[in-house]
Amino acid sequence: MDFDRKIFETEIAGRPLKVEVSRMAEQANAAVLATYGETSVLATVVMDKEDKDVGFMPLVVDYEEKFYAIGKILGSQYVRREGRPSQEAILSARLIDRAIRPLFDNRIRRPIQVTATILSYDEENDPDFVAITGVSIALGISDIPWGGPIAGVSLAKFGEEFVLNPSVKDLEDRDSEKKFSSFIAGIDGEINMIELDGHEANEDEVIASYTEAMKEIEKILIFERDIIKKIGKEKADVALAEPSDELKSSVSDYLSDKLEKALFIKEKTERESALSALEKSLKEHLVESGFTEDDFSEAMRLLDKHIDEEVHKAALTRNARVDGRALDEVRDLYCETSLLPRTHGSSIFVRGNTQSLATVTLAAPGSEKVIETIEHSGKQRFMLHYNFPGFSVGEAKSFRGPGRRDIGHGALAEKAVKEVIPSQEEFPYTIRIVSEILSSNGSSSMATVCASILALMDAGVPIRKPVAGIAMGLMTGEGGKYKVLTDIQGPEDHHGDMDFKVAGTKDGVNAIQMDVKIKGIPLPVLLEGLKQAREARLKILDVMASAISEPRPELSKYAPRVKVIDIDPARIGELIGPGGKVINGIIDRTGVTIDIDDAGKVYIAATEKSSLEAGVKEVEAILKEYNIGEIVEGNVVRVLDFGAIVDLGGGRDGMVHVSELKEGFVKNVTDVINVGDFVRAKVIKVEEGKIGLSIKQLKPEEKK
Repeated sequence: MDFDRKIFETEIAGRPLKVEVSRMAEQANAAVLATYGETSVLATVVMDKEDKDVGFMPLVVDYEEKFYAIGKILGSQYVRREGRPSQEAILSARLIDRAIRPLFDNRIRRPIQVTATILSYDEENDPDFVAITGVSIALGISDIPWGGPIAGVSLAKFGEEFVLNPSVKDLEDRDSEKKFSSFIAGIDGEINMIELDGHEANEDEVIASYTEAMKEIEKILIFERDIIKKIGKEKADVALAEPSDELKSSVSDYLSDKLEKALFIKEKTERESALSALEKSLKEHLVESGFTEDDFSEAMRLLDKHIDEEVHKAALTRNARVDGRALDEVRDLYCETSLLPRTHGSSIFVRGNTQSLATVTLAAPGSEKVIETIEHSGKQRFMLHYNFPGFSVGEAKSFRGPGRRDIGHGALAEKAVKEVIPSQEEFPYTIRIVSEILSSNGSSSMATVCASILALMDAGVPIRKPVAGIAMGLMTGEGGKYKVLTDIQGPEDHHGDMDFKVAGTKDGVNAIQMDVKIKGIPLPVLLEGLKQAREARLKILDVMASAISEPRPELSKYAPRVKVIDIDPARIGELIGPGGKVINGIIDRTGVTIDIDDAGKVYIAATEKSSLEAGVKEVEAILKEYNIGEIVEGNVVRVLDFGAIVDLGGGRDGMVHVSELKEGFVKNVTDVINVGDFVRAKVIKVEEGKIGLSIKQLKPEEKK
């Protein structure tokens, strides 16, 4: 049987990119096997045969990591197969989704599923680049209506050097000189998706790097379009959700003198009440006009479209916003720390109707998160978790754990904050931040950044610098007209053309996330957005400083204290003992926790000062190096015919030979010393871990 392979090849960033289209996954609308180096991704796209009765375009993007791709058997002790997607897989799926979604007609009601399956990973080439390339080609050659192709590349700046599609080894080995790394996607000279992880990156340098990246993106687009031209299917004729002309006219006429009055209200709750009342009265009007309940869903989508037009027109023609702010104005801010008595650090950050309550928990290094995916294995000592309950937007709904959006928002905030977290050498703690969104009306992820920094300083974590974040928006019109908006809220987020989140210190950018609802954004507009975001960020940092300007000098009394002891790695086994007997004994007796790494760092932690001191004393006693001439003391724990054994602490002991008990002849050891006696002695011999002691060699002043 012929597998009917069609192979296309090019070179990207000095490495071969191969695209294969064959009978593989032949029942999908299209399937592409893309390989870059030895990283291979199968991209499949499927569209149902029937429309679905929903009020949105039903697109789902999945990113499947297969453990065999890296030649390892991963998973828990009891489950050695892939389970729910890892956080990294969810973030990769979101990255692809955000790049391809703007190029679909949002009136499509036929379910579409895009799946990127990682079949092989060489630990050098980023699967995200391979996946987004394969997905774009698969959509392009399929019969699914789509406005692509798009292309994406990763890019990093090390010192003064731009590197396209840096290898995993580059990113690891050159981390100290990295200014930023970014993944960007675009089409026809415009960018439609950005993820950036920076070390206080300069805004001009970021835009300059994207200018270089767009050249490579254009090269990939030429390659993709050539494949689509050669083997692409004719696009299917898919019905688009479109209301009747009569309904359009009726809704438009009714809203003409009512919508602006209901929409342009400063307070969110009042605005929502007015819009809800308008929605109700619109339905009543439609019934009176002869329409039925079957028309209501389309009418509500028309109402949404009219709101979209109103917020655009107001910004573009009058520099006006629904709450009356100037285009570059940040909403009212409020900050407070130390809200909660038993947490190690806490804060609330309020921007308009958006509220983030952040808490910090400090723990010993053993509380690190273990990561095991095909791309990353290791431990994570800093974590930031984001929760978005229904009450934050006035909805009654169950909270069943974080969804994809929550994971994405938390990861973005974590990316922004981690750049200022002290190293483990400076601050030997595992750090967990939790952001509870108490109220939301635009950019709760950036509020999370601000609240997290305040809570870290409240906890006494010695961060390098404060970080703040802001969300920028965009309204575009005909003839290239546009307006950049600072601190977007609900209607501007939902109806605007860009969601551009920027977080950083006063000196540069730590994180960027951008997605759009239009085809793409020109680079000059992005630069304007970055500059405007910087101005807002500095204002927010000033307000944060009024609540707390630097980390508190002392940790909370409820936070554990950690003592670090460096030992010879060869002695780790001595501290642990057979079957963990020694270390577990210390833990049981003193109440401390003890963690040891392979480099010989011993982390001893306890909440109570007395427990910590006791644990440290026992560990130091076990690891103590005894020197000849040193004076020691302890209780006699055993008497032998030829001497006595003295407990030196930490499981160590020394022996006083009968000849070293006192001057002169000693017939019986018990004539001089007995079990339970407390004695001082001098070390006279250390051989192979055995310690010889003498009482008689003590000088008079040493006996005290």
